[in-house]
Amino acid sequence: MTDVTHGVLHTLFHSDQGGHEQVVLCQDRASGLKAVIAIHSTALGPALGGTRFYPYATEEEAVADALNLARGMSYKNAMAGLDHGGGKAVIIGDPDRVKSEELLLAYGRFVASLGGRYVTACDVGTYVADMDVVARECRWTTGRSPENGGAGDSSVLTAFGVYQGMRASAQHLWGDPSLRGRKVGIAGVGKVGHHLVEHLRAEGAEVVITDVREDAVGRILAAHPEGVTAVADTATLIRVEGLDIYAPCALGGALNDDTVPALTATVVCGAANNQLAHPGVEKDLADRGILYAPDYVVNAGGVIQVADELHGFDFDRCKAKAAKIYDTTLAIFARAKTDGIPPAAAADRIAEQRMAEARGSL
Repeated sequence: MTDVTHGVLHTLFHSDQGGHEQVVLCQDRASGLKAVIAIHSTALGPALGGTRFYPYATEEEAVADALNLARGMSYKNAMAGLDHGGGKAVIIGDPDRVKSEELLLAYGRFVASLGGRYVTACDVGTYVADMDVVARECRWTTGRSPENGGAGDSSVLTAFGVYQGMRASAQHLWGDPSLRGRKVGIAGVGKVGHHLVEHLRAEGAEVVITDVREDAVGRILAAHPEGVTAVADTATLIRVEGLDIYAPCALGGALNDDTVPALTATVVCGAANNQLAHPGVEKDLADRGILYAPDYVVNAGGVIQVADELHGFDFDRCKAKAAKIYDTTLAIFARAKTDGIPPAAAADRIAEQRMAEARGSL
């Protein structure tokens, strides 16, 4: 057994980051599918979380990511007030090279085999059109197109929720929720990030962006010839002078031992999942006087949307629920101050309390 495999199993069965109910390894050699479905908790209801399609360096890395993401979904769904537990799936491979209809249909059959314990949706590397294909084999699929009975792109409300988290952070730190005149740095202007730029510019914020894809940056700059500038990379972005808010909106682990000491922003509030690279980073942020809006709280707009799809989607109803992320974020900051702990720890306590109460009532 390799050290990496041992590490994954230790996480699953022995660490505080584990405790998952079920992990399913999926393979369909005919289509090339290799996937991992992780169910962390069904205490609040069927596990709900997206499908990530990503070229992981190793299968062990994919399993570890699925475990982390699934656990995060349990906390996200609990804090969003949803009657869903947490789950996540990852498909191993470069979606631009190996994604096919046959592969997605095979994946749909694996999700269907779980009998509703896991409900899937879009994530990095998967899109509405993909969920339409998966749904042909699995009725526990959300994030489908309106033409196929779904809600469409969930990134719209994800960005709206992050924007509400920023407003709550501004209210808590500066006594005013307005972001007019604030300088906001966004790392990643893809599905969610470009919607976030729209909200910020509409309010009069100054925006600095970066993305590994030049075309994504180019589209934003073309749409906003004023008020938006671009920098070469994330390392440059986090060091921009006068930055008020830093919004990680790409992959996880953005807040780590290298980036936290270099941050110029006084608020971190972004859409990326699992932004804290390891336990203790939340304290490092607090020690530097940086207010951290917990990622799984502020980026819950998308999961609010896909959960609503299961009951007959209504956009206005979903947007009203996503708007409450503002109040939830303020409540977390208040709890953190009362308990003398970082906001991330306060959010965890509130989510764990809801899950424990649900388990006690089963």
